[in-house]
Amino acid sequence: MSRASDLLLTAIAPAVWGSTYIVTTELLPAGYPLTVAMLRALPAGLLLLALVRQLPSGIWWPRTFLLGALNFSFFWAMLFVSAYRLPGGVAATVGAIQPLIVLGLSRAVMGTVVRPLSVLAGLAGIGGVALLVLTPAAALDPVGIAAGLAGAVSMAFGTVLSRHWQPPVPPLTFTAWQLTAGGLLLVPVALVFEPALPMPTTENLVGFLYLGVIGGALTYIVWFRGLARLDPATISPLGFLSPLVAVVLGWALLGQDLSLLQIGGMVVVLGSVWLSQRAQATVAQPAAGGKAVSSAAR
Repeated sequence: MSRASDLLLTAIAPAVWGSTYIVTTELLPAGYPLTVAMLRALPAGLLLLALVRQLPSGIWWPRTFLLGALNFSFFWAMLFVSAYRLPGGVAATVGAIQPLIVLGLSRAVMGTVVRPLSVLAGLAGIGGVALLVLTPAAALDPVGIAAGLAGAVSMAFGTVLSRHWQPPVPPLTFTAWQLTAGGLLLVPVALVFEPALPMPTTENLVGFLYLGVIGGALTYIVWFRGLARLDPATISPLGFLSPLVAVVLGWALLGQDLSLLQIGGMVVVLGSVWLSQRAQATVAQPAAGGKAVSSAAR
């Protein structure tokens, strides 16, 4: 499969994640962020684990739990804290700093070349997201800002380390390990800090099923597959697609307004994603042959 095909397939994951907000607000009970995160990760992880029938071994036990915490447990917990304490636009804009963090971590951990064009694309993406979702009346909460930044750093570390370590298993198995570990780590936290979940309605069950199977298991299989074939600095800017899709769904399904400023933000976001891929393509070209052989061997 070509690099362009890998990019398009990987982009499906953040695009689907853009539906998380509307599913959560319209189908799930309010006030249970940690429980919702746990029920999104653990059942999906256990289902995939039953399919792959393979557990980690040796060094992959601690690595799996660390990655599960970075990519799921801590990241989702901070994400929900940020979402509850900040207006959605502020939370999304704070989280949009993640691609820039990935650039720095990729340089420090993997020695990846950082091109000025990639930094420019990251800054443009943050600006585009701000135009998409930020309102003049948005209030700033220090705890919410700190949680949003912590979540962005957590996911950035998880993204870079998932690529750097590269387990000797398929993306399906890698996803099963991380989802299960992340869900298990969330169980005691949800039990301690949140009340028991009320009897779920049919709408609740549909929401949990969607977030667990489609928004969790399937999209993360695609995401980790992309990480196995492409470097973190290449796929991380695809995350800008999530707030874009969220705004489009809010307009299409909930009748929310879509201003000219937001449409301009969409153009800037798409332009930043294109620019980041352009920058990373020039980095990847000299080593393209070696990368292809490595990916094929896996």
